[in-house]
Amino acid sequence: MVNRATTKDDLIAGITGAMIVLPQGVAFATIAGMPPEYGLYAAMAPAIIAALFGSSWHLVSGPTTAISIAVFAAMSPLADPGSPQFISMVLTLTFLTGLFQLILGLARMGVLLNFISHTVVIGFTAGAALLIAASQVKNFFGIDIERGAPFHAVIEQLALQLGNINPYVTAVGVITLATGILAKKFTPQLPYMIVAMVIGSVVAFFINAEFNVAVTQIKTVGALPASLPPFSLPDFSYATIHKVLFPALVVTMLALTEAVSISRAIAVKSGQRIDGNQEFIGQGLSNLIGSFFSSYASCGSFNRSGVNYEAGAQTPLATVYASVFLVLILLLVAPLAAYLPTAAMAGILFLVAWGLIDFHHIVSISKSSRAETVVLWVTLLGTLIDLEKGIFFGILLSLSIYLYRVSRPHIVPVVPAKEEGAYHFVSAYNHPECPQLSIVRFNGAIFFGAVDHVQSSLMQIDEKDPQKKFVLIVASGIDFVDVAGAEMLAQEARRRRKLGGGLYFYRCKDSIYKFLRKADKLDDIGAGGFFPVMSNWIKPIYSTLDPEICRTCKARIFSECHTYLPDGEPRTE
Repeated sequence: MVNRATTKDDLIAGITGAMIVLPQGVAFATIAGMPPEYGLYAAMAPAIIAALFGSSWHLVSGPTTAISIAVFAAMSPLADPGSPQFISMVLTLTFLTGLFQLILGLARMGVLLNFISHTVVIGFTAGAALLIAASQVKNFFGIDIERGAPFHAVIEQLALQLGNINPYVTAVGVITLATGILAKKFTPQLPYMIVAMVIGSVVAFFINAEFNVAVTQIKTVGALPASLPPFSLPDFSYATIHKVLFPALVVTMLALTEAVSISRAIAVKSGQRIDGNQEFIGQGLSNLIGSFFSSYASCGSFNRSGVNYEAGAQTPLATVYASVFLVLILLLVAPLAAYLPTAAMAGILFLVAWGLIDFHHIVSISKSSRAETVVLWVTLLGTLIDLEKGIFFGILLSLSIYLYRVSRPHIVPVVPAKEEGAYHFVSAYNHPECPQLSIVRFNGAIFFGAVDHVQSSLMQIDEKDPQKKFVLIVASGIDFVDVAGAEMLAQEARRRRKLGGGLYFYRCKDSIYKFLRKADKLDDIGAGGFFPVMSNWIKPIYSTLDPEICRTCKARIFSECHTYLPDGEPRTE
């Protein structure tokens, strides 16, 4: 795919990507509790490896908000953020995350991500966004809040310390935030984060010049080391691995979910086919190798991947070029970070957090589905309480609701259509039904989880009306039957025969018929009880009905009802 034209496009996209990731890398490292330069390191080696070994042409890996907040939430209780011990444990977490991702990719387990619903991702992202904002409240307002304090504690401390808000620090944060909003709206061609950071730094410089740093107490990020990512070694001691094992599983799931969903979203525009398993392998290798080059956990970034595609990237080399340009830019501008106020960084992160909350889909879900709304808010609130477990609660609840739905197949009473020569059925609502034969359409699977519901529904038919001893199941909507389902159907057929009735099937799929035969259930149900599509099932079933009931029946929904009784006696009335 690489030629002179694609190389030109990729170089342009690479320069754009490097400019975008510079402020983001610093911001995300701050969220993760890591020194600022580690966010830039995470956008270098891991991004290159993921681009070369993944399947997406446009996915850009590196530090992201969700992963950064997950790293901070998981590691801050174990060590002081920013300390050598904290950094060492984060590198171990990154190594284990890469190892898990690589194993899942090689085992071709990409299908696991299908069980994480879109609603769970939206709820988690919104919760993570609020945690990001909460982590920056102290920097934005210049008040004293313990680092890593839970969300509710941050809100409580903010309310208690309203009188202690530093007006100089807050002014820098507000101006930076307002500049970012205006720049994003009116100058979209410029990287709004960089514009906001520059303006915030200039404002802080003049405020300090006017009132003195001792009075304003405006803190700065500090100069970044102008160097390539140094070689690092994760801590492979048993005690550390034991502590970070579960957090690594959480980060693995989050990272893979983000990477595959982002690559698929962009592939819709580019027309590319994404191999989820290969993406797992690329992400796994990027984190494995990145842990030895001072990188904390990385994954696909929606913002940078979107920018990469819109900037005209043609091949994964655009990401490689972006990493190379990032190194060059870092060597030039690293000392300037000494002038970047933490309040300005907090303003930028407030803007990032706001952009993460998908208000459109939250409102849409709230309007369309009560169950999905519960999943959304359980995930969101669970994330605020405990980020690691919040997403698991959401997934568990989402799967529970799904299992509840599939365990209750839709069973609809129907009657034959009245059109001459028609072989289809219509809803029995507002239509007369046969007093002896109940016709029901099944939609769903008859498996062990649905057996009780299906059996209860079938038994209720004759419990409500003892004359309805015969049941015809329109089985075209039954897509699966397991051993428990087959046993239940055989048991129901035997029960109905004892009542003097029978159980019949119309339009049963060949796969289900063959399974029932292999399970030795055809003898119980009766091989003659299966009717293929467009076959005349009415005549053989009608002949088994009670002629005395038919004699006084007024419904007469079958054509045979008007000419003769089930025993063959001609009708005289």
